[in-house]
Amino acid sequence: MNSSPIGIFDSGVGGLTVASAVKRLLPEESVVYFGDTAHLPYGDKSPEAILHYSKKITDFLLNNDCKIILAACNTVSATVWEELSGYTEGKSIPVNVIDPVVSRITELYPGSRYGIIGTKNTVGSNAYPEKIKKIDPAAEVFSMATPLLVPMIEEGFVNDDISDAIIKTYLSREHLRGIQTLVLGCTHYPIIREQIAAFYGHEVKVIDSALIVAGHIRSILESGGQAGKGRPAIDRFFVSDHTEYFSKIAGIFFKEKITIEKVDLWK
Repeated sequence: MNSSPIGIFDSGVGGLTVASAVKRLLPEESVVYFGDTAHLPYGDKSPEAILHYSKKITDFLLNNDCKIILAACNTVSATVWEELSGYTEGKSIPVNVIDPVVSRITELYPGSRYGIIGTKNTVGSNAYPEKIKKIDPAAEVFSMATPLLVPMIEEGFVNDDISDAIIKTYLSREHLRGIQTLVLGCTHYPIIREQIAAFYGHEVKVIDSALIVAGHIRSILESGGQAGKGRPAIDRFFVSDHTEYFSKIAGIFFKEKITIEKVDLWK
């Protein structure tokens, strides 16, 4: 039994989709969440900047005694994971959001024709195609950067004509024609999952990574005897800059009233 919290971080609101799934599967676990809203989006930053931000946040989560540090950001997971996991190893259990998803989808949908959408950095890294093809050589993988979706979501353009138009513009491109499975390669994208599924007439499997990653964390904790039980869960939420939309989305995912604290890690 280990009552230390699970640390989760992302560039903004996207990681809240994963944090919410973790709380759904593991209600007795405490969570410390950090949204780096001052530096979002990570998708167009250099690997050096992403690693710098990620290390600072990791140090913050380690100082909060987190037993797992989850990079709930596909850009971090795709571009600087090797360096960041090495930095974390021995201090906490590092988890990314790509490996659990690839493992699960190749098990469920072998030989599928996959579409991957994500930030420029995630798509440019080629992480998803390489990992999928390594497990399932028969799979076909088509990746496309969709850089407007993160700022669109962070600005609150969801379930409206603007977001519908942007989604349609991206997903109508020839590159993704004929896909059977679409992987949302950014933790922001589950917020617009229903809009994306509706665009495809619900005929394409749209993969939301949040529950897959939460299930992976549950397996790690249970197999390692690290599950936190017997104490009330205490969740804490931090941002590097207050934004109105972060508070709004946090309120949607976490029904109880939560307090969001601003912390400047780069003073």
